[in-house]
Amino acid sequence: MRRTTRVLVDFPQPYSYLETPYKETDFPGRIRDVTSGETAAHARTSKVVVVGDISVGKTCLINKFCHEVYDANYKATIGVDFEVEKLDILGTPFSLQIWDTAGQERFKSITSAYYRGAQVVVLVFDLSLSASLFSIPQWLEETLASCGTDEPLRFLVGSKKDLLQSDLLLESMEDDARKMAQRLKAEFWSVSSKTGENVERFFVRLAALAFVRCINRELVERTVSPEKTSSQFIHLKKKKSRSCKCSTIKK
Repeated sequence: MRRTTRVLVDFPQPYSYLETPYKETDFPGRIRDVTSGETAAHARTSKVVVVGDISVGKTCLINKFCHEVYDANYKATIGVDFEVEKLDILGTPFSLQIWDTAGQERFKSITSAYYRGAQVVVLVFDLSLSASLFSIPQWLEETLASCGTDEPLRFLVGSKKDLLQSDLLLESMEDDARKMAQRLKAEFWSVSSKTGENVERFFVRLAALAFVRCINRELVERTVSPEKTSSQFIHLKKKKSRSCKCSTIKK
């Protein structure tokens, strides 16, 4: 069971720069400035929701990253479950709150309530089952309708890569997935929870992008807040001036 903190100094690269809407190649200078200037550790967290059809490998994907284990015995997630994975990014503590949701139709009314506040959406499909890819747009639509946040980061993840023994079949499925990712404005990854291929790379990439998004949001709030405070102060001054009664004393 893994519980050591991962340390990120270098910016993780995507599966392919041709298959991502996120073109960052390094941590922006402003992000490095913020983290290097912090005198006290300021813990940040991003909420990640993992969605997709039943039995596509959502739980296996999460367990491989968080615990470095793979269990071939399938057990359907009942409702929702979650993991908290801690990282150190540029010397700053950062956590991913990863929500594992059930893929069964009967749990949708329950799981959708947990989408709220998600900053990252991971859309998982089974590379060996094409039908699971074509249900992804509906999963994204339902998630976005419930998450209630500004545009979350989007990732389309093809799991069970190890099951496709034919290179031609794998290439065909990945090609379909790339087209879907472009359509949904998501970053595409092809992984295997069984062998571990690309699982670590995917999640640290997700964490880095979520970290950058988190700090950028803070910077925007910092620039807006002083203006709000100043505006409120001026409004208060004017109000006091109008309510002030002056009297003239004649000698």
